[in-house]
Amino acid sequence: MTAPERRAIQNFLEGAVDLDDVVARTVRLLAQLTRQVAVVQYPSLTRSTVRHVELLSMAPARLMLVLITDTGRVEQRMVDCPAPFGESSLADLRARLNSRVAGRRFTDVPSLVEDLPEGFEAEDRGTVSTVLSTLLETLVEENEERLMIGGTANLTRFGHDFPLTIRPVLEALEEQVVLLKLLGEAKDPGVTVRIGHENAHEGLNSTSVVSVGYGSGGEAVAKLGVVGPTRMDYPGTMGAVRAVARYVGQILAES
Repeated sequence: MTAPERRAIQNFLEGAVDLDDVVARTVRLLAQLTRQVAVVQYPSLTRSTVRHVELLSMAPARLMLVLITDTGRVEQRMVDCPAPFGESSLADLRARLNSRVAGRRFTDVPSLVEDLPEGFEAEDRGTVSTVLSTLLETLVEENEERLMIGGTANLTRFGHDFPLTIRPVLEALEEQVVLLKLLGEAKDPGVTVRIGHENAHEGLNSTSVVSVGYGSGGEAVAKLGVVGPTRMDYPGTMGAVRAVARYVGQILAES
């Protein structure tokens, strides 16, 4: 890509205000650059690390737990405590919790906090256990795998490239499970290209999928890519996908 194109990508993505905005801008940018259908997977919690856990008092027996990841993802949960929990106890729990989990992989968190309630007074242990249960439930939520898609209308420009109709392609694109499988099959974080029948889903047999991993610190936390006709500009598409992934990873690392 040319230097002006790279600067335009960087400037556009750097204007994002949060993770949802980063993903939305990435989808829009990929669709515009490649004139294909863009697909961007949200960073997976299971491949993330904890940046910070915040605990806020909402009422004497109600707290808000805020989980912030290294990818900028923010999860909020309300916690109903079995008994009132004072500000000093809350500050103590916040400090002890972050000293154990900040900077650690999500998969390590359960073993790191299992004995934490034992360090508190008997009357506070029930609340500490409730907070930890809420935290662990957040880490293993089944709905964590999300993605955003854009540029579907671009397919209408390639009607002659599809044997009968683009309807099977559009139907396949509506199934997020199909797209997540396409993006997630390749364990290699490098660029992956699947052409025609290399795509397992029958509805996508007339398309090509170009995908790549993105993330911070050189480790992929999710995938992004494009779906288009088999007669696409492969060098140009691969270059655009790779460049956008690189800038998204930089933004996540700096967020």
